Amino acid sequence: MILTDTHTHLYYEQDNIKRIALIQRCLENSIHRLFLPNVDMASVEKVYGLVNDFPDMCFPMLGLHPCSVKEDWEHQLSIIRESGKQHKIVAIGEIGIDLYWDKTTLPQQIEAFKHQINWAKSLKLPIVIHCRDAFNEVFDVLEQEHDEDLRGIFHCFTGNAEQAQKVINLGFYLGIGGVVTYKNGGLDKILPAIDLSHIVLETDSPYLTPVPHRGKPNESSYLIYIAQKVAELHQTDIQTVADITTANSKKIFGV
Repeated sequence: MILTDTHTHLYYEQDNIKRIALIQRCLENSIHRLFLPNVDMASVEKVYGLVNDFPDMCFPMLGLHPCSVKEDWEHQLSIIRESGKQHKIVAIGEIGIDLYWDKTTLPQQIEAFKHQINWAKSLKLPIVIHCRDAFNEVFDVLEQEHDEDLRGIFHCFTGNAEQAQKVINLGFYLGIGGVVTYKNGGLDKILPAIDLSHIVLETDSPYLTPVPHRGKPNESSYLIYIAQKVAELHQTDIQTVADITTANSKKIFGV
């Protein structure tokens, strides 16, 4: 069985012994593929460090997180884009709009989002979208930029059934993480009606830790609990979930 974590910040752990242990626990739980989004200039080197240490298992993507979009976002992004020439990257992400922390930067976030969408299109790469309290704003941009080259993942999808269908209709996949295991998360109500062909699995570690470890730092090995919950909701086995969601990740990322 091969499970794929399509979104993890495992590279935040810089202690080499602890990192090796994190990777070992992934392998013990059949998680063999880790996709790493950076968030700003400083995190690029950390992403590449983990990719260099585990090249058969870790895959880099680059982008400027909406919470990192400040007045100098164009300068930051130019440096990130230049660093993209050091490795073969598999996606542009994570990018998008976040209105939870700061609504005042919305114009800059939209501009940076559009800029990075066009960067992805120029490279024929998918995008990985961060969307928090901003579904309508994100979707307005996607509809403006929509063409045959626009594709990717709605990372950490926690929306309703109508929003899920809009994402699917646009040709995007839903990134399902630890929230699916939460009693009042809401995903358990809508996910049974969404075909597995439209989802991928993720942890967003060290955030959004699934039950039974909620309240502690998340890690990619905990993807097993997310996969088990998805299997339960779809009344199928975890092998089926692993096969379909990993196949979906290969379609998206091309690796």
